[in-house]
Amino acid sequence: MQSKLWYLKRCDLFERLTPEQAGRLDRRCFCLPFKRRSLIYSSTEPGQSVMVLASGRVKIKAITLEGKETILAFIEEGEIFGELALLDSQPRGEFAEAVEDSQVLVIPREELLWLMEQRPDVSLSVTKLIGLRRRRIENRLRNILFLPSRERMIRLLLELVESHGERRGNACAIRLPLSHQDLASLIGITREMVTRVLGQLQAEGLVEVRRRRITIKDYKRLATNSGDTA
Repeated sequence: MQSKLWYLKRCDLFERLTPEQAGRLDRRCFCLPFKRRSLIYSSTEPGQSVMVLASGRVKIKAITLEGKETILAFIEEGEIFGELALLDSQPRGEFAEAVEDSQVLVIPREELLWLMEQRPDVSLSVTKLIGLRRRRIENRLRNILFLPSRERMIRLLLELVESHGERRGNACAIRLPLSHQDLASLIGITREMVTRVLGQLQAEGLVEVRRRRITIKDYKRLATNSGDTA
């Protein structure tokens, strides 16, 4: 297995630490393996640590009383998650699940708080990250409440371009492999409606879907179809 310090350096937050700061984190954190579809933490677990995804892929989700799953975010290698534990040690209020076999670097809450006291730049980056993820979830909730399915899908695709996209001129490939059920759970519609809307967007030459991979063929034209009049 790679060293814990190597995993830390892959995360943007920690790439410019001093040797002393990096060494302390390296001594205090630890790696855990998780099999595909296994829970990394549950909604009732106290927030006592923050995680860095060393390898694999993770989804953050909520589950209703009826058992319906809503996906809040996907986490890729080198990203941190569980960051709300920095605000308090109350129950996390969300689930983290390994989408595929994953290695997770666990950083005790008090160690990251110590680092944030030492490094205002790290503290600012964490604050921005929390704000960005909250804004994305709030925007998605607003879309669910007020927009029809087509506009929800388009805005989700634009969001995924921003967070997980690789631009190629006016085209953009979304790195995440996403099933129709994943997309449905992200924007609160049925899998059948996802199939219908994606079929329409493909027929219009806006997107291409192949084996759970989505490519935006005409980003500018897709953006004009988002229904955003702001």
